Amino acid sequence: MTVWLNGSLVASGAAWIDPADRGFTLGDGLFETIRVKDGAPCHLPRHLDRLAAGAALLHLPLPHDAAVLAAGMRALVAAHDVADGALRLTLSRGTGARGVLPPADARPTLLMTLVPAGHLTSPVHAVIAGCTRRNEHSPLSRLKSLNYLDSILARQEAAARGGDEALLLNGAGRLAESSVANLFLVIGGRILTPPVSDGALPGIRRALVIDRHGAEEAPLGPDDLARAEEAFLTNSLSLRPLVSVDGHPIGAGHGGPVLATLLEDAEL
Repeated sequence: MTVWLNGSLVASGAAWIDPADRGFTLGDGLFETIRVKDGAPCHLPRHLDRLAAGAALLHLPLPHDAAVLAAGMRALVAAHDVADGALRLTLSRGTGARGVLPPADARPTLLMTLVPAGHLTSPVHAVIAGCTRRNEHSPLSRLKSLNYLDSILARQEAAARGGDEALLLNGAGRLAESSVANLFLVIGGRILTPPVSDGALPGIRRALVIDRHGAEEAPLGPDDLARAEEAFLTNSLSLRPLVSVDGHPIGAGHGGPVLATLLEDAEL
């Protein structure tokens, strides 16, 4: 397997990262998962804009500009000869002395990997996680940080309860998102999604559904699941019908016409 590390293509076995890297020791970093379709990264400007915004919030310098990253992605795709896949960009702050305060002269680590991956559209049976909640007051709820422990706990709970995904509530008890995707409900013909202020990650495909299909941000509670005609989950690699939650069907218990329209949109 070939990876792109700090500006160069290298074999994965030779991709050495310092054991003192803060991405490993503290989760001090960000990532982006980018769908590769027909050999090209999808919605790359949006992904790189989100990465830059997150890096600015964390005062984490970006070691390469957009042109270098785009060239690195093209080289990585060519090295793997992958037409459809999942490209992950991982940015950490690099090494530093022990303690949480970042070094003033940070030298970030930037790694990109690529694996084959299809576009997931299979139905989802979810549970509402009880073991953890989304902290809507934290700026980290708006970032794809290297710490995904809340999502890991929620997904473990879902598996233990026979589900294949978990929905996360925020501190106020409102719906925020799933462990790895944004949530949409169709109620009264309106496409609704929890607002970023309620803990929803500003997802790339989420923004496209809002821009291209008139979805609206609105606070949503668990009771709204019973009122929904249909529901679906979106992230960069999937657009999937949410067909049941805690054993109760959503709408008719299968994907509906809104999702069918979205699946026909080649720009998504």
